[in-house]
Amino acid sequence: MRELTLNEMSIVSGAGDDCSSGGNTINGISDSESLGEDLVNIYEGVVAAVSHIIERVANAL
Repeated sequence: MRELTLNEMSIVSGAGDDCSSGGNTINGISDSESLGEDLVNIYEGVVAAVSHIIERVANAL
């Protein structure tokens, strides 16, 4: 497997020419300032999903 070039990224992402202005600088993350908030939101979503599953299993027993 290989990494996509900037040209290929704009084709498959549907971004048009948005990706051709230098690309992302932090491993595909273009907005590093909100990365922490995004990670917290992902974590909270996973916790909510796991809690829901645990509750469903506990109610089934």
